[in-house]
Amino acid sequence: MRSPRPLTFGGQPLTVDRARRMRWTATGMLAAMALVFIATHGLVAAHPAWGYVNAFAEAAMVGGLADWFAVTALFRRPLGLPIPHTAIIPENKDRIADTMAAFLRENFLTPAVVARRMAVMNVAKAAGEFLAASPDRGGIDQRSRITSGAAELLAEVLESLDPDRLGNQVRSGLASQLAKLDIAPLAGRMIETTMADKRHQPLIDGFVRWAGLTLEDNEDTIRDIIHQRVAGVLRWAGIDKTISSNVLDGLYKLLAEVLVNPDHPLRAKIEEGLAKLGQDLQHDPETRAKVEDMKRDLIANPAVAVWWTGVWERIRRSLIARARDPDSSMGADMRGMLAELGGALQADTRLQLQINRFARRTAVGVATRYGDQIVRLVSETVKRWDARTITDRVEGAVGRDLQFIRINGTLVGGLVGMTLHFLTTVM
Repeated sequence: MRSPRPLTFGGQPLTVDRARRMRWTATGMLAAMALVFIATHGLVAAHPAWGYVNAFAEAAMVGGLADWFAVTALFRRPLGLPIPHTAIIPENKDRIADTMAAFLRENFLTPAVVARRMAVMNVAKAAGEFLAASPDRGGIDQRSRITSGAAELLAEVLESLDPDRLGNQVRSGLASQLAKLDIAPLAGRMIETTMADKRHQPLIDGFVRWAGLTLEDNEDTIRDIIHQRVAGVLRWAGIDKTISSNVLDGLYKLLAEVLVNPDHPLRAKIEEGLAKLGQDLQHDPETRAKVEDMKRDLIANPAVAVWWTGVWERIRRSLIARARDPDSSMGADMRGMLAELGGALQADTRLQLQINRFARRTAVGVATRYGDQIVRLVSETVKRWDARTITDRVEGAVGRDLQFIRINGTLVGGLVGMTLHFLTTVM
């Protein structure tokens, strides 16, 4: 048989009745006073001291009984008798729930109280100290738990979302931003900057090498073209092969000279063309219009959509795999970023001011917008408890102190009875 789940109050686990020992102590004192009263009742005339003992026991018994009745009446009907104004908590749990909710709303969830409380809190600095905690204070463990949880959350979010729909949304967003972006002037300025820093030379060299490799791969095609274009007599004499070889050798030689000579006229022509292209991309309306048309056609091309879908799926799967892999660099990178963020939050007072202001406004906004819903949740939760549950939870939380009231009532009552007996004796 499974043991019942322990009750909780304020997040702290409680036993079914943690005040049981004090209850038995208070009840034992009451029973002891009753026995002393009975035992000393016939000894009062034997010696004056017994009168004080008897008066103490009598008043202590009365005080203990009165406090037992008062404490018991809070939670249940004493001896099961239908006495008015008893079982106060179970009989009035709905009103107690509303009172608790109203108290919470008026004293904790008003915008003024929240703002005043948040004004003395440095949320940003506290967060920075937590994130930048040294290893001896558990800083690495803290950041590891945060990064592990964040990575797992990222993986679960990426897995739960529809990849096709998400990919289409990302593609639509990129297409929308590209449609607004004027690419031609940016490309023109990039060409000018590249040429001004002489960073275009490797590009030209690469283009020349590519042309040479292309020419080498297509020698047979070029020879066939020359063979078909020359006159029949030349083909019959075999001169076409000499012509094609000379043409190819001349092209190879030209490309080699352009590659090794930075001052070659053809290289200068290429640079002149690049410079003119950069100017036209920035200032020529016709060239800019052509680039925009090419951009729109590229965005609308279905092949681009298919390509992007594949790229996005590879990115998504890679992110999921890295997030789930404990040996990947993602966790270390995230921990380093969190540590740097913690240091910045501790050192930068302006950043602290901005974050604290944001946190204060957010907390005030939550209290303003959702304060009524929060207190309604408290009220409805307490109202859903049955009378036994709310009685056990409240009695488990404060019952030990209430039993001390019974003990104190017994002792104070006895002292008062003994004092009254003294006064009646001397008067």
